[in-house]
This record gives sequence, structure tokens and C-alpha cells, in this order.
Amino acid sequence: RLNPSGYFDHNATTPLHPAARQAWLETADRFWHNPSSLYRGAAAASRLLEDCRERAAELLGCGEPGEILFTSGATEANNAIFRHLADAAPDARVVLSAIEHPCVSDPAARWFPADRVITLPCRPDGITDLTLLPEILRARRPSLVSLMAANNETGVHQPWREALEICQEHSIPYHCDAAQWIGKLASAGLGGCGFVTGSAHKFGGPKGTGFLKVPAGSRLRAQLGGPQENRRRAGTENLAGIAAMLAAWEAAETLVGVDDPKGPTTTAGAAGPAPRDAFEAAALSSIPGLTVIAADAPRLWNTSLLLLPPPATNLKWLTRLEALGFQVSTGSACSRGQGASEVLTAMGVPHDRLTQTLRLSSGPSHTTADWLALAEALAAVFSDVRDHKRPLTAPPFHASSPPPEYPPV
Repeated sequence: RLNPSGYFDHNATTPLHPAARQAWLETADRFWHNPSSLYRGAAAASRLLEDCRERAAELLGCGEPGEILFTSGATEANNAIFRHLADAAPDARVVLSAIEHPCVSDPAARWFPADRVITLPCRPDGITDLTLLPEILRARRPSLVSLMAANNETGVHQPWREALEICQEHSIPYHCDAAQWIGKLASAGLGGCGFVTGSAHKFGGPKGTGFLKVPAGSRLRAQLGGPQENRRRAGTENLAGIAAMLAAWEAAETLVGVDDPKGPTTTAGAAGPAPRDAFEAAALSSIPGLTVIAADAPRLWNTSLLLLPPPATNLKWLTRLEALGFQVSTGSACSRGQGASEVLTAMGVPHDRLTQTLRLSSGPSHTTADWLALAEALAAVFSDVRDHKRPLTAPPFHASSPPPEYPPV
């Protein structure tokens, strides 16, 4: 049975928070009616739906609850934005960072010709370079600028506040994919962005649930179907999933860190970056040739992206770590193909090193001891790979293995 404290892939997905599970079960049991129907039970479901909308707006700091649409996740929400822009203005241009998630960059490429997709470069430290953005906005007048809040692979904080301010100065709509930010850092302030997207399963909520925050007065419309979500997203709302998402989101906000643009990241109930930093120091001292990508940039407190010493590929490291009870990833689960990381390419990592990365991402319950145990396991795998020993034998996996626990709220 795998040790729950060995799960270091929270940027891919998180275990269901107990508060989310309770909210889902209660809602599915008591509020199972269609919120759009006209009888009393449906009215109660509709009231709960609007309560969730108000709670989401409050967490983001939105002007009005009506700016919140509930979706199946950030992928649907991001696709809806670019489809909407293409329908509204066929000759529109959009500006993206070079490190956006594929659920942003792919729909942009689908709905806009290549000469109308402008890419902002990424610095070697993983931070998007906004130097040319004001001139781009003046000269090209795009319909949208899209820059994520934090990168899913490196964990590097992006200058989304600065991008928002520049866009506001030029009256250009701004979109922030906050899928990796929410649940790790405070959500307050994101509501100032025109469009914001997020996914519940990234912060302890259920899969298949998310949200889209739109600008006040947005004309975004559903493609086909009924009039739900004020005619902006057809289909009967997943009320149990929505309620569970809000329960997980509110629980996460009690533990997240606060990203202060004027100083270092501080923390509330979470341990902050100290456990991760202790791990990196231990790993660097015991594994010659190991590199921490974007080590000097502001990063999510839970994320460490490693560039492994050659020649062994990351898959060999991953399987050996799993044999020792640790679950990690080779990078984003949504990258296009094995080893094809657009993020690392944009940062200047050589192509022949793209299969030598490991992404480690913890949860709020991980301690320094958990991180240091992972460092010891990495050192053991390094010795195994260096000496060309036989692969370690993996213990049997049990689907009933308990998920990582959340600290009490």
C-alpha cells in the first residue's frame, strides 16, 4: 500500500477534501431537483445555486455574483472564451504568454489564424516578459490578453497583476487562468480581471466542476442548448459538484499563503515554502548534476521542478520512486506528447534535456519530514540509476489506499 504522504502530484489533481465530500453528499441527497424547474423543491435548489455563486464572487472579489458561471472545469471555460471572441469579432487578435496551458493555447490556435495570435516571451527564470505588452496593445489593439496566475509545471508566479494594470490602462480585456493559483494562494484580487477560470479538482473539489468569471455586461452566450446560467452556459447545473467545489475552496482559503507583490510570500495556516526548500537543499547536496528549475523566481510554495542529471530519463526515476512509495510526475499531465514541454522550451531548456525533468508538488498536509523522505528516496534512485542496478521492485498497489489527509480547518 502506497504511503499517502508520498503523493507529490497535487498540481495534477488533489484528493477530495472532507468538506467537499460532505457538501456533495448533502446536496445530492437534499437538493437533487433541477434548479430551473418551478416547484418548491427546485426553488430550494435554485437558492443554493445562487448562494454558491455569491460565495464564489466573494472569494474572488467580483463586483456582482452574476459574473460567475459554473462549468465543467477550466478547460471548458477557457475554450468558451476564445470561441466567444472569435464569434464576436472574426478579425480579432489575441495575446498569450508562451507558457500558457494547452487548454488556453490550443483554442486560441483553433479559433484564430497564427498571424493573429501574438506570443509574449518567457524569461529564463520562467516569468513572462511584459516589456513589449504596452506597445503591442497600442499598435495591435487585441481583443484579449491571456496570462496565467501561476505556471503548472514550474510553479512560477506570473505578473498577472501587472498585466491586468497594463490592460486596464489600454481598455483591453484580460483573462487569467487561475487553475494552479486557487487553493495555494489567496484568491482575493482575481475578481478584478475581466475573465478568470478555475478547476475544483486542483484544490480539493470534485473533478468535472469549475467556473468562469466574465466581465460585467459580457455578451458571452452558450453555443447550443437551454437557458441555464443566464443563457451563457447551457445544461442542467451540477449542483452537488458546485456546492462541493465551494466547500473545498473555502476550506483552502484558510490555509493558503498570501502573495505580496511588495515582498516575499507569507503563509497563513500552511507551512509555506520551508519544507520544499529543505528538500531542495538536501537533494542538491546529495545528487551531483541536479538542477532546480526557476529556483530563484517566486514560486508556488508546493512546487519543485527538477532537471535530473543525465543520461537516465525521467520515466526511470518515476518508476523507481513509485517503487519506494512516492508518486511524482514527469511534468504537466496535459503537455502535448512525451517530453514536449512548451514551458521548458520557452525557458530555453535544451530539447535533449526535456525528458530529464521531474515535477514534485505537495499538498497542505505535507511536512518537512515528508519532503526530506522524498529527498532520501531521490538519492537512492540516483545511486540505483548511476550504478545500473536492477529496477527496484514495486509494492502492490491497492486502489483502496487512503488519499492524503488535509489538515483540520
